[in-house]
Amino acid sequence: MLFVWLIIHVISLVSSAEKPDVKIISSGFIYESAPFPECHASTLVQTDRGILASWFGGTHERHPDVSIYTALLSQGKWSSPVKVADGVVNNDLRYPTWNPVLYKKDDGTIILYYKVGPTPRDWWGVYKTSHDQGKTWSKEIKIPDGLLGPIKNKPVRLADGSIFSPSSIETNDKWTIHAETSTQNLTAWKKIPIENGAFNAIQPTVLHHPNGKLQMLCRTQEGKIGVTWSEDQGKSWSPVVASNLVNNNSGIDGVTLNNGYHLLVCNPIKKGRNKLVLLGSEDGINWEELIVLEDEKKGEFSYPAIIQAADETVHISYTYNRVKVKHVALAI
Repeated sequence: MLFVWLIIHVISLVSSAEKPDVKIISSGFIYESAPFPECHASTLVQTDRGILASWFGGTHERHPDVSIYTALLSQGKWSSPVKVADGVVNNDLRYPTWNPVLYKKDDGTIILYYKVGPTPRDWWGVYKTSHDQGKTWSKEIKIPDGLLGPIKNKPVRLADGSIFSPSSIETNDKWTIHAETSTQNLTAWKKIPIENGAFNAIQPTVLHHPNGKLQMLCRTQEGKIGVTWSEDQGKSWSPVVASNLVNNNSGIDGVTLNNGYHLLVCNPIKKGRNKLVLLGSEDGINWEELIVLEDEKKGEFSYPAIIQAADETVHISYTYNRVKVKHVALAI
């Protein structure tokens, strides 16, 4: 009877956990006008100057003029968009750029990873670095052949100091996720395979759990967000399986807060990208809706990015109808 009481008591404690109080600090567009008609795939990082955002913009996705832009949030205002990278090869050849991803190294250097190429099936990974918190950038450096760097979502730092990049590959036959690691100096790159099973999965995001355990959630074509776990700091991963979360075959992003609570931004619908929500979880398995960011009969609100700043403010950015990037700051 004591054992049964303990089980019931534990269940009651879990079920009675209070839903976090989420307050919107600010909500608005990163820019009102820009030198490009369309945009997509934003990313965020905290710098010593403020919150730096990046995204790709151009005539439309896949157009050769699509370039990488940045803007800085400082003292409550966003700077004007600045082009920081493009796919120009020479006067006669230019490729579109894709999916920028920002990351801050231990020494404060900001890395801007992105992809260059005609399509996601043919692109290659590159990066630039900034030693002045995003004011200026180095020349483009190619990631070693066979590797792409982080595909959509931010890398994380592992306990040994290495940079862990959630990555994926798209082919005509299959989508598969994997992981890539490098040193802080962006050397000694390694690819870590993951068994994808029956899932067509891409664009994983990483969550941290106690005792060095890691979790990745990912976009799939199978109607559910995929999930995989690592018990050894990312050296090996369980096969991808379905979570209990609906996925519309669109990008997601998550973050583990300083207190260990997990957040996930996604489109919780089977089709379309017209609803976007913030979910919360204590264990990365059972999720609850914390706030609805967008919910319209039509429209596209997609490809979110989410980070927690040093002051514990949560920052979210996402594509708004392909014409603007929206930013929301939250207190949780």
